[in-house]
Amino acid sequence: MPIHRFKTISEFHQFRGYPKPEHPLVSVINMEEIKRLPANEMGLVKDFYSIALKRNFNVKMKYGQQDFDFNDGVMFFMAPGQVLRLEVEADTAIQQSGWMLLVHPDFLWNTPLAKTIKQYEYFDYSVNEALFLSEKEETTISGVMQSIQQEYRSNIDKFSQDLIIAQIELLLKYSERFYQRQFITRKISNHQILDRLEHVITEFFNSDDLIKTGLPTVHYVAETLNLSPNYLSGMLKLLTGQTTQQHIHHRLIEKAKEKLSVTNLSVSEIAYELGFEHPQSFSKLFKTKTNFSPLEFRQSFN
Repeated sequence: MPIHRFKTISEFHQFRGYPKPEHPLVSVINMEEIKRLPANEMGLVKDFYSIALKRNFNVKMKYGQQDFDFNDGVMFFMAPGQVLRLEVEADTAIQQSGWMLLVHPDFLWNTPLAKTIKQYEYFDYSVNEALFLSEKEETTISGVMQSIQQEYRSNIDKFSQDLIIAQIELLLKYSERFYQRQFITRKISNHQILDRLEHVITEFFNSDDLIKTGLPTVHYVAETLNLSPNYLSGMLKLLTGQTTQQHIHHRLIEKAKEKLSVTNLSVSEIAYELGFEHPQSFSKLFKTKTNFSPLEFRQSFN
């Protein structure tokens, strides 16, 4: 699969056949202007941020490890250096609407947003975990995109960068709010994920994997569920108050309590069966989570 890398927004515009960008470091693209793409499979890597709102996009896309078809209004977010794969059939006329915002990191240089933009975890979500927008939300996002475009199309002055930065921050905050809403409103899907999560962790704790490999990692659990680690932890935090790591530790402590209360195994033996190389690490975690040492917990049953 050929990889096309774009170091500047101008290079991306040229590749797509757009007019030269009106600002070298910020660009808003109307997706309706994209009528045709090269007919093959390709990978795109941009050295700048990309935030897209798309509707009725009839091209298969793959970002991370997930395939996704765009039918409804959705958003997805890409940080510099991430790979987006497109699969385009021959003579495919592109049908889509929406907006794409491109922001080069140099535009954010020496502003607070240069650091805070890295705190928005949805830049690490895969397309499969895209943000599904309501009609009202879509109108809000489109309005902010157009405000950014209008600002850089005006005469550039000493206020321009600050005003555009403020609009980008507003866009990011709205996106964060809408993701939180999505975690709540997509209850059936999210509760199915919770059920699968419990099954994955239970199967792991009931197998020999603990002794062989130690505790399951957040990455392992998320990969088994076909989700990105940040998306899974964000969803769990909102729905249950616990991150994925806290869920894993909770199940570990429950298993440890069971062994301490119904078996005569030593603390060292229990620690080994639960995947700990050093019993001290197990004892420290157990006390942190329960306020008891393993021996104190066992003695409470006598």
